[in-house]
Order: sequence, then C-alpha cells, then structure tokens
Amino acid sequence: MTRIYTLVNQKGGVGKTTTAINLGAYLAQLGQRVLVVDLDPQANATSCLGVDKSTVSGGTYEALLGSAAMPFVLLNERLKLALLPSSPSLAGAEVELVEELARETRLKKALQPLVDRYDYILIDCPPSLGLLTVNGLVAAKNGVLVPVQCEYLALEGLGQLTQTIQRVRSLLFPDLKVRGVILTMFDPRTNLATDVVKEVNKHFPNQVFKSVVPRSIRLAEAPSYGLPISVYAPSSVGAQAYELLAKELLKGDGVK
Repeated sequence: MTRIYTLVNQKGGVGKTTTAINLGAYLAQLGQRVLVVDLDPQANATSCLGVDKSTVSGGTYEALLGSAAMPFVLLNERLKLALLPSSPSLAGAEVELVEELARETRLKKALQPLVDRYDYILIDCPPSLGLLTVNGLVAAKNGVLVPVQCEYLALEGLGQLTQTIQRVRSLLFPDLKVRGVILTMFDPRTNLATDVVKEVNKHFPNQVFKSVVPRSIRLAEAPSYGLPISVYAPSSVGAQAYELLAKELLKGDGVK
C-alpha cells in the first residue's frame, strides 16, 4: 500500500524541506520505495537532491497543468530515491490554475499513475497556504506531517494552519488528518525550546513524534552539497534524529 504524506507549514524556515529530504532518504535506506514531490516554486528539495532546477524540463508544473501524460520522475541511483522535481515555472501555476476545473485535485490526479510504484510519497509544500498547498493537502491520502521549529514564533502560525486543514477537510477532503507533528531545530540549552515542546504537545496530544530533530551545523551544510544527511554526515546528531524519525514513522504505519 502506498502511503502519501504532505509536509506543510506556512511559516518558512521550520525545516520542512530538510525533513522531506532526510526522512525520505532514511525511508529509502530502510528498504522503502520513496518518491519526493517538490511542490515549492523555490525548488529547494530539487536542489537539495543535487538537481539543477534551471534544467528541469518536466516536473510538478507540467504535472499540475496536465501538459505531460506521465510526471517526469528522476531517480537517484545512489540514494535509491525518486524525485518529481520543481522549477521556477511552478510560480505561475497558481495563477494559471485559477480558471481550471477541479484545480484543487490536480496533483492528486497527476500522482495516480505513480502510486503503485512507491511505498511512500512525500510532498514538500511551499511556505504558504495558497492553491499549491491546497493541492498538496488534497493529495495527502494518509495525512499531514507538520514540522514545527522549537521557537516561539513557530507556534503563532499553527492556529492558521489548523484552520486551513479544517477548511480543506470540510470542503474538499473529509478524511484529511494530521499524521503527526515533527519538532525541529531543538536546542536543549534553552528553556524556550523546552517550553515550545510542551506547548506543541498540549495543542496536538498524542500526535507529536518522539523523535526530535536538534539544531545541527551538518544539517545546514548538507543541502549545499546536494546530499541528504544520511550520506553527507551519517554519524551526526541530525542524521541520528532523522533515522529514528523514519523508524518511528514506519513503526506507526505498521511497516516491518
């Protein structure tokens, strides 16, 4: 069974793309067939996997606009990880989709031909709550993964995100759910980080992953080399955290 999760948070800089890439890499390392879908016009997930976004001639833009019969998937043989890449042209998709019928379900339909090929599909959304993100939410068959930075300002946007999820649930996708909240950039030296962890657990009881991702220089460096942390610095604390997160997700999904 293919599990489709969408990573979403309208606040930028919370580790959303970092989580999509590294969680995907470890799921692949643990024997899962994984596809990462870059739904962000900034194409950070594409760049983080070593693909030059300026060379992408087929990807999420073409998939959403229906100009490709089959989405153009790139396979990284070294990582055993597949990517549906993004490009700057995706920035125009929200405007172009406004007049289209069933515009909120375009991504869901585009992924249908790929479903049986993968065990996990991870969709990396832009840091906004626009039409692209709504497409990501509607395609999230098994739920939403919400990375939350362990800082005070990160909490402020959770209410708005929750409202958007409820709106999509009521209008478009009644079965949409939050699969889990992932705490990122945790600094154990600060009381604030600990307070944020407590607050998030209070707002999302029994939905917060036990695996907490710490602040890590290695995690920040890895994207510039076009590599996930599992390859760039596998012994680092950041790598260990994402490996534990992948195992926790698999266990929760009943995957042995």
